[in-house]
Amino acid sequence: MPLLAPRAPRHWLGRSWYSRAWWTTPRLVRGLTGLCLVALIAAGTATATVLGGARDGTDVIGHQAAPQVVRSADLYFALNDMDAQAANLLLFGADPDYTALRKETLDTYEQRRAQADNDLQRVAEAVAGDAAGQRAVQTVIGELGRYEALVARTQLLEDQAHASAGRPSADALGAYQQATDLLRQRLLPAVDEVTKANAAVVERNYADQRDALAGGWWEILVAGLLALAALGLLQRLLAVRFRRLVNVPLAVTTLLALAGLVTALTLTSRADHQLVVAKSNSFDSVIALSRARAVAYDLNADESRYLTDPARAAAYEQSFLDKTQSFTRVDGATLATYNDKLAALADRHRADHRQVGFGGYLGDELRNITFAGEQDAAERVLTAFQQYQRDDRKIRELNAQGRLKEAVTFNTGLTPGQSNADFGALSAALDDTQAINRRAFEDAVAITDDDLDTTTVGLGAAGLAAALALTGLGVRPRLRDFA
Repeated sequence: MPLLAPRAPRHWLGRSWYSRAWWTTPRLVRGLTGLCLVALIAAGTATATVLGGARDGTDVIGHQAAPQVVRSADLYFALNDMDAQAANLLLFGADPDYTALRKETLDTYEQRRAQADNDLQRVAEAVAGDAAGQRAVQTVIGELGRYEALVARTQLLEDQAHASAGRPSADALGAYQQATDLLRQRLLPAVDEVTKANAAVVERNYADQRDALAGGWWEILVAGLLALAALGLLQRLLAVRFRRLVNVPLAVTTLLALAGLVTALTLTSRADHQLVVAKSNSFDSVIALSRARAVAYDLNADESRYLTDPARAAAYEQSFLDKTQSFTRVDGATLATYNDKLAALADRHRADHRQVGFGGYLGDELRNITFAGEQDAAERVLTAFQQYQRDDRKIRELNAQGRLKEAVTFNTGLTPGQSNADFGALSAALDDTQAINRRAFEDAVAITDDDLDTTTVGLGAAGLAAALALTGLGVRPRLRDFA
């Protein structure tokens, strides 16, 4: 009977690693060392991915999309105020009583024109890679030239007519109607399109970043704990097999890994917090206040249009009410009942700031009070807006009584107690409230920029490299014992 060939050892078949006997001390040390190195690299990779994404998201929101929204909102405001000043110029006519005010109004028009040109240039640069944005900007560029030409023609015709205050010539009024219609139907919708597109980018990035940071926090935690667990197992193995209580390089590696984990989790939480501060707490208020300011200046223009153009007076009065409701919405109010209804809601709010019974941009802001001084500033907006609304009713009352020049004087006057003076107080309060939120936005973005700058990246990379090197250094002498 032929002799059977001896069976090959199990390790020749590649299955011996299942055997406990196969895991000798050197193999255990090498295996756990490899696990530690992989776990450390995985933890470092997770941290770099999460924090790198937070840095990129903050850059998009803080340095690109959000500033672009603010610039386009500023352009919207500048265009509205240009039209308000053009309406006032038409309102003054050739009356010598308004000579000084006419010069001041012309100066303001030119300032807003320069501001609009500057904002438009910056908006055009920002939408270089956005086809829809470029089309909207090209519309503004083309139509703004037409608008300015129509305003210039209005002024020329008004100068030639030597019209009295509030009674422009038919030709001048016709030219202005073309200008303001162009602004409302072409220019402002195009600017609003750019604003909305960039606001959507902010919203989308904000939602994505918050989701990424929430999930990333747990990824970093799990990866970091795995690395610490692997290091702990390796420490225990060396202590048991080599009877050494502490392996100094591995102990230092463990401390580095623990410090890195705590730092990464802290930075992730801080980035999430600053993102909320930048977007929800400040940026949302900045946009609400920017729109409120633009609407307010359009309101001011509607008053002048109402006095200047009797044929369209009813339409401008309705427009005034619609914009008033956009600024501070009071449900069910008409122009006749608005002030009393708002006063009741405002009194209730002042008694308890948590009670904001009105809507609109101002309502949005008063529901989003976060920063020191913001409540007082927003309250000044509310107070100034109420006074401005009372002034408006006086203008309409004077006009209804046939006292047109008195209405014009009260509407455009800058003496305390006159409408434009009170409007200046409203504008200043809006600017103050917006400035508080802008500073908070910029500070939040700057904090994240500082937290996740190149120094942080360098320190993180150096810490990971040191941990990897110390892990190898800690096991190398033990492996030499088996060489």
